Amino acid sequence: MFGLGVLKGMWVTFKNFVLSYFSKDHLVTVQYPEEKIPEKERFRNFPFLIYDDKPEDLRCVSCDICAKECPPKCITIVRDSDAQGKPLKRPKVFDIDFSICMNCGICEEVCPFDAIFMDHEFEIAEFGRFEDLNYHKEDLLKSNEYFAKIRPQDVARIDAKRREKTKKTEPPQTTPTT
Repeated sequence: MFGLGVLKGMWVTFKNFVLSYFSKDHLVTVQYPEEKIPEKERFRNFPFLIYDDKPEDLRCVSCDICAKECPPKCITIVRDSDAQGKPLKRPKVFDIDFSICMNCGICEEVCPFDAIFMDHEFEIAEFGRFEDLNYHKEDLLKSNEYFAKIRPQDVARIDAKRREKTKKTEPPQTTPTT
């Protein structure tokens, strides 16, 4: 029948309108910014880098996998080197251009060192169009404690995996026999 879809849509609208007066579950409008819907644990927005104890203890070893897998190519990584020119396992430059980032989360999925994850922070409006949305390593750093607040289940899994890995690499403790 012609117009049946329109009638079904009007029925749903009318039903939600009437039920909104009797139940808070049917209110669909959130008065943002006064009210905010709590984010889910796996909510993803823009990426950030994790450090363990101090910002110098960055988990990223500048393997460049995230930059290679990024579809819009918004990640730039330059490996740090010592005085003799030998490459070090840490990034000298780690930039993400948020004006290009499409929040896909591929960088998080491909990182073998659990160094980059998607943040819950989404209110990052800036006045500048391009230069203000280019975030550098210092801007991207967040502690493991912050990560534990926004994604507790992932932190428990990752920390257990990292502890198991350190147990395997450490030599067993032997007690001296007399």
